[in-house]
Amino acid sequence: MLPIAVDAMGGDNAPGEIIAGARRAQEEHGIPVVLVGRPEDLTDIGDLEVIEASEVIAMDAEPGASVRRMKDSSLVRAAEAVRDGRASAMVSAGNTGATMASALLR
Repeated sequence: MLPIAVDAMGGDNAPGEIIAGARRAQEEHGIPVVLVGRPEDLTDIGDLEVIEASEVIAMDAEPGASVRRMKDSSLVRAAEAVRDGRASAMVSAGNTGATMASALLR
């Protein structure tokens, strides 16, 4: 089963709360997860895999322009993981417009 790509950098209290939820999903429910984000910020991840992304789209950023400009953002990399067959789906608690734009444009 392909993992779910989780934008570890988006949302309130990220990446800590995002990591905790991803670990719980995988460890307690057997849901395969791959985190997407800056490896240096992703601590205590257990055996979760990471797709590296060096940029983060801010909550107040303009969605379309941000997705086009920030090609190494965690949102864009998560969408590309789905496009490339490395993940079955993506989730983000970050910028909703940018999440939609990344799904449409990538």
